[in-house]
Amino acid sequence: MDNAMLIGLSRQLTLRREMDITANNIANASTEGFKAERVLLEPREAARARHQDGPARVQFVGEWAMGRDFTQGVLTPTGRPLDLALDGPGYFVLDTPAGERFTRDGRFTLNAAGELTAADGARVLDEGGAPIVINRELGPVEISANGALSQGGIPGPRLALAAFEQPGLLSKTGDNRYQAPDDAERLDARPEVRQGFSEASNVRPILEMTRMMEVSRAYQSVTRMIRDADELSRKAIERLGRP
Repeated sequence: MDNAMLIGLSRQLTLRREMDITANNIANASTEGFKAERVLLEPREAARARHQDGPARVQFVGEWAMGRDFTQGVLTPTGRPLDLALDGPGYFVLDTPAGERFTRDGRFTLNAAGELTAADGARVLDEGGAPIVINRELGPVEISANGALSQGGIPGPRLALAAFEQPGLLSKTGDNRYQAPDDAERLDARPEVRQGFSEASNVRPILEMTRMMEVSRAYQSVTRMIRDADELSRKAIERLGRP
C-alpha cells in the first residue's frame, strides 16, 4: 500500500479515538466530579514502502496516552447534609469489592446499617480505614472543613482524604472512580471539605462541541487525501499498463 495512504489511515484511527473521547466528555458534562479527557498523540517511525527516492523512513501518528484535566469544577450548593465536595486537590476514599478506590463525587447517603456510602453502596472510609457509621438518633451530622464529623456536639471520625503528587498516574476504573498504583506518592496537604455542596464536571461543552467539529473536518480532509492518493495510484497503473 502507498505510504500516503498508510499515514492517512493511521491518522484516521487516532481521529476516531479523539471523536469517541470528545463525545464521552460531552456525555459527562453534568456528571459530578468528572474530569475532561484528551488523547495524547506521538509520532511513530516505520519503514516506508519500497521505492527509488524519498525518505528512508516515514512517521505515522499513534495514541501515546490519555490526558486528564484535573482542575476543579464549580462547587454548587445542594442543601443536602450528606452531599460533600472537596475544595482543592484530593479524593474521597471508598471501600469497594475490587479494593480501595478514589473519587471526587461526594453525593453520599446512608445504608441500613447507618454507614456512609456512595450511590452503589461502596462505603466511605475514615482515616483509620474503617467505614464511617452515623447514629441517626444523635441528630444531624456536621462535617467540618478538615473532614471531622460530629453529632450533637459529640466528635466522630474524620474522613479519609487522599491527594497525590502525580494524579496523572491514577487509572480509571469506572463509576467516576480511580485506582492508584502501589507506589503512588501521596501529599500531606488535605483539601477542604464543603458540606452541602457538589462539585460539577469541569467539562466545557462549547469547547468540546468545537473540538468535535474540528475532528470531523480533519477526518473528512484525511479521507479526501486517501481518495486522491488512491486515484493517483490507479491512473499511474493504467498508464504503466498501456502498450
